[in-house]
Amino acid sequence: MSSSRLKTYPGLQPTDFMHPWDVKATGALKNVPGLDKLIAKVMEYSFERVYYLQNVADNVRVTESMFPKLHRYLTWGCKILDIEEPPEFYVSLDPAYNAYTYGHTKPFIVITSSLLNLLDEKEKMFVICHELGHVKCEHVLYTLVAENLAALIEVIGKMTLGVGSLLGAGLALPLLDWYRKAELSADRAALLAVQDPAVATRVFMKLAGGAESLVEDMDQAEFLRQIRAYEDRDASNLDRAYKLLLTIFRTHPFPIMRAKHLDLWVREGGYAKVSGTG
Repeated sequence: MSSSRLKTYPGLQPTDFMHPWDVKATGALKNVPGLDKLIAKVMEYSFERVYYLQNVADNVRVTESMFPKLHRYLTWGCKILDIEEPPEFYVSLDPAYNAYTYGHTKPFIVITSSLLNLLDEKEKMFVICHELGHVKCEHVLYTLVAENLAALIEVIGKMTLGVGSLLGAGLALPLLDWYRKAELSADRAALLAVQDPAVATRVFMKLAGGAESLVEDMDQAEFLRQIRAYEDRDASNLDRAYKLLLTIFRTHPFPIMRAKHLDLWVREGGYAKVSGTG
């Protein structure tokens, strides 16, 4: 793939593309009592530094000479999304399909080797730019808190004879709710970068049920029909309750729902408005 055909967005602001659910959840999270104390504990215990050192020791850093294609995708993504300084980027040997961005003062991106093996070149750029979307939207501070919530609840509980554990537990659901909705904004950033909705759909389809030996037999139209079938299950209150219970403790929305929300953004004109393609 070539960067020469990709449009850039000088001056792009997170508010230009953030999902309204993310905006609302972020506002609600800032009003949760005790969140400021939890963030202070994150910084006090230097979780960010520990994870950074572990990452540097255990993974391979992407540079101009190490995985140069991945490095180009990172560089292109930063240019397209108007991110001044590219974050550090690492590849981890891991059988799980995963990618994440970690760190507030010095964010870094990690993508597992198995996920890279599953994706084609454009899809790899989509995933990289999804992670850049988290950096662009400044999601990484709350992500740092969410990722360390269990440890923080234990620390605060011991310091306050158990009272703080109740505070921490009360923060868990709002944090996880925000976490899921932040993913929808990062997906929008990734689409602005790759500029092809079909690429996004393929990524979600593979994340939902990808097997490297079966990728050629997957059908995007059938996957989109599955999304509509899932939506139809909202017909009863019981189905809606089950959907809530299935989702409430997840850090990420189901891939099928991520596909639905990004497809809606395209069909309703939001993508065209930001990208200038309408």
